[in-house]
Amino acid sequence: MAVRGDHHGRMKRTDKKGAPKGSGGNKRGLRAKGPTPKAENRPYHAAYRARIQKERREETQAAQRKARAKRSLIQVRRGHQLIAGRNPVLEALESDIPVTRVFVAGNLAANKKLSLLLSKASAQGAPIVEVPRSDLDLATEGAVHQGVALEVPEFEYTDLAELFENAEKNNTKPLIVMLDGVTDPHNLGAIVRSAAAFGASGVVIPGRRSASMNVTAWKASAGAAARLPIARVSNLVNAIKQCKEQGCFVLGLDGGGTSSVRESGLADGPLALVTGAEGEGISRLVKENCDLLTRIEISSDVESLNAAVATGIALFEVAAVRREKAAEN
Repeated sequence: MAVRGDHHGRMKRTDKKGAPKGSGGNKRGLRAKGPTPKAENRPYHAAYRARIQKERREETQAAQRKARAKRSLIQVRRGHQLIAGRNPVLEALESDIPVTRVFVAGNLAANKKLSLLLSKASAQGAPIVEVPRSDLDLATEGAVHQGVALEVPEFEYTDLAELFENAEKNNTKPLIVMLDGVTDPHNLGAIVRSAAAFGASGVVIPGRRSASMNVTAWKASAGAAARLPIARVSNLVNAIKQCKEQGCFVLGLDGGGTSSVRESGLADGPLALVTGAEGEGISRLVKENCDLLTRIEISSDVESLNAAVATGIALFEVAAVRREKAAEN
């Protein structure tokens, strides 16, 4: 407590302390509170309220769709997918995709294309279920189904050991294609197709940050997914180490690579070929576990190739080297 005099000379008590001088070593400095949250994450901002309302609308719409689907006679099993429409169904059947059931609505006998679809499905042993068109509308959530839909099961992955067994069965040196962060199912399907075409033992994908072998990937593989083992692993780095234990050299496709696949001198031996996503490339940990980084020579006018194209070229180089070595022997 301080004592001060007023302008009449009288003493006056006050509880006000003297102003601190400077920062005062005993005073706490200002602490940073971190970056300002985005508007949509601030509870009192209009953008936050708009986001919450949008999320609630989406939840309501999803619940309504689920309720409508429950009223349908078509109950798609968990993990299975529906392919709707005459052309998509025909493409799926021609690509040897496994079929659980075929749902049809309307008079199909008068339609030659649908009759062909039914013949193909019957040849695969898939049961044909006649349903009301309204049920097909509900099950496909309003998609243009043209009176026909396929139910396809969840893809069955294998383990890494089976890829080496596949190489031994075919009396070939292991050639394992490993994908790091390839999230586009079209690219995945195209890579599976190239791997089958150039004699790979199989393809490895991680369980996270990767496309899965869904309907889109299956169709892009043009049926190769039915013939080539595809392994799904929990940790790609550990899978790379297992490949090394099996005697494989691990080549990573990277724009900063020191040589081409052919120039590496490793194409003729047991090999694991790692491809990353376009743009991001191979992740740091995966790159550190590769024995050698290789590149594909392209024009300086082109920044990069997508994962499917790059993998296809690398596999072609491996196949070419192996054919040449076989001819020499």
